Amino acid sequence: MSRRNAWPIAIAADAVSILVFAAVGRANHHESAGTQGIWHTAWPFLLGAALGLAFTAYQRVTPTEIRAGVRVWVWTLVIGMVVRNSIGGGTPVPFVIVAAVVLAVFLVGWRALLSWRRWRTPWRRLTP
Repeated sequence: MSRRNAWPIAIAADAVSILVFAAVGRANHHESAGTQGIWHTAWPFLLGAALGLAFTAYQRVTPTEIRAGVRVWVWTLVIGMVVRNSIGGGTPVPFVIVAAVVLAVFLVGWRALLSWRRWRTPWRRLTP
């Protein structure tokens, strides 16, 4: 995959990951799973991911690499929590912990799977 093709993939995969995180969280708390409710929960984290991806671009890191995923995860979590708290959404410790774990699994996880697939593919060709 070229670096140029990596950007649309990373943007879409991160956005979908965050929207799934918001939708599942709202459903688990029996809150509205409609578009407005999901957007209300997701937008601070989407903002954080956008800033994290911008920082990744500034550092010239391919956005599908695991190290980019860690950067995006940290930015997403920190900015998401700061914005959420500033608009009155609250950031209780259990929510921060769950969000940190789930967002790490989602934002770093798809990159790890992609890296594992790329790493594994040449070895598969060598085996009879």
